[in-house]
Amino acid sequence: MHHPARAGTPGVMLHRTTIASPVGTLTLVASDRGLVAILWPDDPPGRVRLADVQDTLDHPVLTATAVQLAQYFAGTRTTFDLPLAPIGTDFQRAVWRALDAIPYGETRSYADIARAIGRPSASRAVGAANGRNPISIVTPCHRVIGASGKLTGFAGGLATKRLLLGLESRDT
Repeated sequence: MHHPARAGTPGVMLHRTTIASPVGTLTLVASDRGLVAILWPDDPPGRVRLADVQDTLDHPVLTATAVQLAQYFAGTRTTFDLPLAPIGTDFQRAVWRALDAIPYGETRSYADIARAIGRPSASRAVGAANGRNPISIVTPCHRVIGASGKLTGFAGGLATKRLLLGLESRDT
């Protein structure tokens, strides 16, 4: 079985750029395989661990990500079409794939995601994996809410989570 290279593995160079957005300056990170991360302005360094990152102005994945995020924030894009290469454990990647399946404008609970990956008793572990989702916005961890319908913790902050959910719920 092929395991994706881990960030920091010798020979795996990551490319980074920043973009302005309605939720602050976002840092985009890509490998030659795809999008590795979209980081929040105040992301703690340990939430998504990346090494061997160089600033790059002209990387095709970063350019496509910037264009599609601008369209998303303008309300003209509801799905993303980008190669994704998140770095994480098999369990984390399973959770992130389940997040990718949540339709625009909809939400799911942690228990819903746990059931979707065949681990119905793993809501807490799903929550932890959700919090470590490296590809914010594109892999929509903001669409996961508490079972009671309450907004729960979010790496980008609850105000940002509210803004993103509001953006997705407006009539276009």
